[in-house]
Amino acid sequence: MDFPLHQKAAFMRISDRHLALVVWGLGVTQIVGYGTLYYSFSILAPEMARDFSWSLEWVYGALSAALLAGGLVAPLTGHWIDRQGAAHIMTIGSIAAALSLAACALAPERISFFVALLVLEVASGLVQYNAAFALLVQIAPNRAQRSITHLTLIAGFASTLFWPFTTLLHEHLTWRSVYLAFAVVNILVCLPIHWRLSMLTRQKPTAAAKPLATEAAVEQADVPVPPEMPIRVIGSLAASQRRKAFALMAAGFTLMSFVLSALLVHMVPMLGAVGLGAMAVLVGTVFGPAQVLARFINMIFGAGMSPARLAIVSAAALPLAIAILLATAPWLGGAIVFALLFGAGSGLNSIVQGTLPLTLFGSDGYGALVGRITGIRLVVAAAAPFIFAFVSEQFGVHIALVATCVVGAASVFAFIAVTRLAGSPPVAS
Repeated sequence: MDFPLHQKAAFMRISDRHLALVVWGLGVTQIVGYGTLYYSFSILAPEMARDFSWSLEWVYGALSAALLAGGLVAPLTGHWIDRQGAAHIMTIGSIAAALSLAACALAPERISFFVALLVLEVASGLVQYNAAFALLVQIAPNRAQRSITHLTLIAGFASTLFWPFTTLLHEHLTWRSVYLAFAVVNILVCLPIHWRLSMLTRQKPTAAAKPLATEAAVEQADVPVPPEMPIRVIGSLAASQRRKAFALMAAGFTLMSFVLSALLVHMVPMLGAVGLGAMAVLVGTVFGPAQVLARFINMIFGAGMSPARLAIVSAAALPLAIAILLATAPWLGGAIVFALLFGAGSGLNSIVQGTLPLTLFGSDGYGALVGRITGIRLVVAAAAPFIFAFVSEQFGVHIALVATCVVGAASVFAFIAVTRLAGSPPVAS
């Protein structure tokens, strides 16, 4: 019997050694993907604005519109991933990412640049975390949570490497030349890895292949849960509870994404605006190691914490970090504490985005489910860079930070509600 590609991937036996190689390969492509397609933008945006005779606000407005386009396409991308296989989609995405970077670099005027930026954000959804998480779920669903944690541990170095690397390149090259170089990197580094993974997942299942893990098996194998807070697969609950759990989870991720999108795009200039000056880049580079450190600590000591509770910790770190920055700026020590906490919250959020939907809803249709969540959160979070830039220009960066802190606090309450719902007994439909 022949199987659809996503079933071939899910049914396939894969050794721990080969799974580790997959995780490391994806780690490399995630570093390059996030570094070239996302983190580099804030470094290059001022020259983009000058080049196209735009205000900086409108450059970030173009980015917000492009993020919105990526969010609208995300549910469709999720269905493609389930039907065609994540590795196949990521291979196509590598080509699309390189072409869109080159198109941005070669754009002669605003309209063509904006169109290329739209394509760039759509391509990002084909190669970044959601697709990578889906690939890990497809090839080894009962080991996916551990693999996702390991992947985010590696990929956490993207900002640490690419903020200073992009700054260094930009000292010698125009933003257009930097984007062209990044297009080449996507072709030479990411495309071969994704293509090799697509060949791996096209292999036929054998008689000895492991069956697709059931939702209960995924829960037992991957999620050590404290007995006092049982986080069950929501499939055992009533339809109304499933809908409520999904809505609360999507709201929590959406609010967190707004905060992360607003500050990560503006991280270096924002730190400069609160008085850090030339130290802003140095403080910004703390963010990446903080992500990695938080993921490492979670991997070693967090085995007993459910993904729902980890989501609360992750969400709470963001407004706390902003509050510390507001209270201490321009003190360098306070800014470093901010970067450590903000990086920790972001790092744990990356894990939770992959593991919480898997834990609550199971592995069946995982790509489509994550695509729906991504679509919702990106549609809202797409406006964050523009809103933050606008509020900063009109009312000052401190007011913009206070407003962002309030949004972050709201996400904590959403995840608390998810935890309570997931731990409640089923009700009659």
